[in-house]
Amino acid sequence: MLRAVPRTPLRRLLPAPPAHPETPARLRYPGSPRPPRAMAGPPGLKPLVAVAQVTSTPDKELNFAACAGLVREAARRDACLVFLPEGFDYIGSDAAQTLSLAEGLDGDLMGRYAELARDCGVWLSLGGFHERGRDWPTTQRIYNCHVLLDPAGRLVAAYRKTHLCDVELEGRVTMKESSFTNPGTEIVAPVSTPAGKLGLSVCYDLRFPEISLALRRAGAEILTYPSAFTIPTGSAHWEVLLRARAIESQCYVVAAAQTGKNHERRTSYGHALVVDPWGAVVAQCREGPGLCYAEIDLDYLHRIRREIPVHGHRRPDLYGTVAAVGLAPAP
Repeated sequence: MLRAVPRTPLRRLLPAPPAHPETPARLRYPGSPRPPRAMAGPPGLKPLVAVAQVTSTPDKELNFAACAGLVREAARRDACLVFLPEGFDYIGSDAAQTLSLAEGLDGDLMGRYAELARDCGVWLSLGGFHERGRDWPTTQRIYNCHVLLDPAGRLVAAYRKTHLCDVELEGRVTMKESSFTNPGTEIVAPVSTPAGKLGLSVCYDLRFPEISLALRRAGAEILTYPSAFTIPTGSAHWEVLLRARAIESQCYVVAAAQTGKNHERRTSYGHALVVDPWGAVVAQCREGPGLCYAEIDLDYLHRIRREIPVHGHRRPDLYGTVAAVGLAPAP
């Protein structure tokens, strides 16, 4: 896998292409022009984020051990915020098993992650927790819940996936998340973290630019899409959608991912990555579980927004305003 720059006093991501596959950073595609140096952020101390790629199975204990190991590794590298993917807790082999393994936010597993956040002194983006909500006794359905914990282990935000993945690719992929999952009913306001203002989504939400634009309007600087993409959809759509969301919102986009064989009937695409507001992939995992790292340069982000002020050029008089119910626009 590719990792971002080695730790240095400046923690700077260099704009030059990497000299070796294991050296980090600001990646370019063969034959593509280098972004102009004027777009590069100034040197200085910048927050480091870690993005996990894991292979969850129905075994919750093994999954926790693997994820906790990655969180502790990221903390040793001085990451302030660690992103885990959708299904970090488990991926069940069928709907019945998925429902049987689910817990509430006040259950044992979330308590262990809160303790892990405290022990490591990091923020945790827990990207798709199988949540038994308060309506479990009546609905017998769960929520796909993106939980954000602070370094004290406090739950500071919980976003429940609003777009459920019901797709059928003939002969390849069949998924009907709505058969056992309740859709969320609200978009959550961006949360201030040491890396920037974080807007929460989950996986299939990536296909709906409206949510990213609503979060951008509400002040988001980082959009996160923890995911468990399948191989057919991932190989075709994963990177191009993530880069599009970054370019149109002028936000960093962080996407933790499932990879490899989760059980006998499911294999995930992987390729966890970070995209900067210019649309460049600045960190990416390849095969297998692990981490990639990226620095979040908010000076760079705001420079892009000043130089290409897309947000101010929108024409609500022609096509309306994309806004989330209950979220005020950022000043």
